[in-house]
Amino acid sequence: MSSSIQGSPVKALIVEDMAVHALILSTILRKFHCEITVAENGNEAVQLFLEGKKFDIIFCDKDMPVMSGPEAIEKIRALGESHVKIVGISADDNAQEAFMSAGANVFLPKPMKFDVVLPMIQEVINKKNNTMV
Repeated sequence: MSSSIQGSPVKALIVEDMAVHALILSTILRKFHCEITVAENGNEAVQLFLEGKKFDIIFCDKDMPVMSGPEAIEKIRALGESHVKIVGISADDNAQEAFMSAGANVFLPKPMKFDVVLPMIQEVINKKNNTMV
């Protein structure tokens, strides 16, 4: 399954301070041929948007040093980034409310599974197809 749309791969941002978690998610996203960028905390993610970078989907952890995931999501949404699908991810069962109130579209508990990520990437691919027509 490829995420390429007329030569334009799905651009995914992983915001995760734990290298092993970022690696696992990167491995899943590579199966879809996504173009992957990793930020180690929320501040790095916000800086990418301030530099003009654009993403189709963001997978964002909750508890990170410097800036938490929900705080980063609020700042990204405040920059006018309403088109990007944001997925909050955490092993914390109470994280869903924090992510959703910050502006995330979806919450997924860790560990993430391929069969759960598949429909999300497919949705982003379909959205890109519809906007390119």
